[in-house]
Amino acid sequence: MRCGFYPGSFDPPTLGHFDIMSRGLALFDRLIVGIGVHPSKTPMFTDAERVTMLKEEFDRLGAGDRGEVVLFRGLTVDAARQNGARFMVRGIRDAADLGYEVQLFGMNRTMAPDIETVFLAASPNTAHITATLVRQIASLGGDVSPFVSPPVLRRVKEKVRCS
Repeated sequence: MRCGFYPGSFDPPTLGHFDIMSRGLALFDRLIVGIGVHPSKTPMFTDAERVTMLKEEFDRLGAGDRGEVVLFRGLTVDAARQNGARFMVRGIRDAADLGYEVQLFGMNRTMAPDIETVFLAASPNTAHITATLVRQIASLGGDVSPFVSPPVLRRVKEKVRCS
């Protein structure tokens, strides 16, 4: 069984993330989305909220038991291994991402030669989307509807309204 591990912060999950999830499901028998928990970061959404949004997307994609969402702390390669994944899925938006991701690949490959990295180029209609910019635009009262799904948009609006 081919199992892929797609790590990130997903704060919030964007249409770009969902594109990579959809394509990952086409490549692997099982796709695990791993939400990295970093104590030094203060995310817009709680761990539980991000898990819920990503599970809802798996449901919308009809993933059934082929899609799973987990939280992890520590090294991504350790989380992939602990969840039975032999493949790491990484999305690439542009040349800047590629440079960083190739460095990360080299480090991960040295630490975990048993885990292969699969790079997926962002679809042209999502390559410009970043969760950081979505948070910034939303916090300034801008419209983020072109960048997130309707359920995520509802949650982003609620967060901004409550802050």
